[in-house]
Amino acid sequence: MKPRIDHLVIGAQTLEQGVAYVKETLGVEMPFGGVHVQMGTHNHLMRLGPDSFLEVLAIDPEATPPASPRWYGLDDPFVRRRIERRPALLAWVVNTDDIGALVKQASISLGSPELLRRGRLSWYFGVPDDGRLLAGGMLPYVIQWLADAHPAANMADGGCRLRSLEIYHPFPSWLEAVLGSIGASDLVKLHALPPNEVPFLKAEITTPGGEKILDSQSGQAD
Repeated sequence: MKPRIDHLVIGAQTLEQGVAYVKETLGVEMPFGGVHVQMGTHNHLMRLGPDSFLEVLAIDPEATPPASPRWYGLDDPFVRRRIERRPALLAWVVNTDDIGALVKQASISLGSPELLRRGRLSWYFGVPDDGRLLAGGMLPYVIQWLADAHPAANMADGGCRLRSLEIYHPFPSWLEAVLGSIGASDLVKLHALPPNEVPFLKAEITTPGGEKILDSQSGQAD
């Protein structure tokens, strides 16, 4: 199966701040999802389509810190400073039905498939050894759900749908080549930035209140 956009990740210092950011930006409430014991994080979840969703993710202050770095760069001081300022679109994830084959064919390392669980859900996830954001969040993580139906079908539906995901980067041809190595170059729109500008993600979301934007710039310093 060709990779598809699985979910978008909003990083936040706390879940309360992340949910408030979504309410302010998209005009909808996101219910609690659960706890990732293996990663020391917890989340809120909301559908963005039949097989895609939005996740607000934060470090769980009551969890035992994991033995290895948390996913999505949450242990990186730079990432922590970003989301302390304001929650932001941190990363995106694509799904596949053969994560082992996909990570092998990738032109750069997308992490090692690790079996993870949350409640009754289980999945394989490509986790970098150092927990880093892949290309600062511009390249996707990879996931393989171990379920017959996509979990988005059981998530709250606030009437929001992902319309497009765009990446602005000084080296879009490099990004396109890496995405092409996993068959995912057509999932996003790539735009060129001047050499010294900071890359960013922009997701266009259709909401009950009209078209809205989530982006990765909101947590960056002015």
